[in-house]
Amino acid sequence: MIGLRTLRAVAMTAATLGGLSGALVGLLNEQGRRARTAIGVLEHLWPAPDGVYRDDGSDPLRLAVLGDSMAVGVGVTHPSQMPGVLLAGALAEEAERPVRLSTYAISGSTTRDLVPQVDAAVQDAPQVALIIIGANDVTSKMGVRESASLLGEQVRRLRAAGCGVVVGTCPDLGIVRPIPQPLRMIGHQYSVRLAAAQTAEVSRAGGVPVSLGNLLAPEFMARHVDMFSSDRFHPSAAGYEAAAGVLLAPLCQVAGLWSVWIAPALPVRSAAALAVRPSRLPGWLQRRHA
Repeated sequence: MIGLRTLRAVAMTAATLGGLSGALVGLLNEQGRRARTAIGVLEHLWPAPDGVYRDDGSDPLRLAVLGDSMAVGVGVTHPSQMPGVLLAGALAEEAERPVRLSTYAISGSTTRDLVPQVDAAVQDAPQVALIIIGANDVTSKMGVRESASLLGEQVRRLRAAGCGVVVGTCPDLGIVRPIPQPLRMIGHQYSVRLAAAQTAEVSRAGGVPVSLGNLLAPEFMARHVDMFSSDRFHPSAAGYEAAAGVLLAPLCQVAGLWSVWIAPALPVRSAAALAVRPSRLPGWLQRRHA
């Protein structure tokens, strides 16, 4: 789970970067304490339902999910709503073959924690990997350059193992309303900088970056009651459906199911794919299934 107890560290880092006064640092520290009080506690923390989806006895496509609480799906009220489950089902229908889901993501992880996750994943020889990481890097005071560089290294390791990689970059912490201003703006600025650096490093490493902040923030802001879970911090089932909707097409691309995920004439066969937030799929895909 994203570490709200470290919000004061963000404030202190902001002080060193922006030359903030002692009074303002004190304000940010107090806002960190208020945010931790405002954010609730989740009732459900489900284990990942790994296994084979659409099992017909044939060789499955191997999907690995790595990263932090958003990769795990913290905030859902049923395991079927987890992003890995949604995407495994959709990939299975698109591929018309089974998909084996293996979740290595651990709630609370920073990019440093990807190393043992990738160690474990490469032993299972995945063909496709999804990584969602970055929010805890912001709250734990990790430098943007270090964080992005570490991510690039792990993407290269997966690519060297023959695995296609999609990375959901750092979400925008500026949309989390329990975090008061100006601390929320600092979180927003860090998030945007980190996501941009992640995008560049992932691309250089041969992965496919997906900007979760740019693609999802407007809807999360407009529908915050629906899109956030009961803790008002992690996504709800609807929020994870939105995320899965923007991640499905690039995953199909790296899995070799679609040659180019923005091409206007590619069919989508799966009902599961349509169930994964069609409103968040690319415009050509929405029109095709209107």
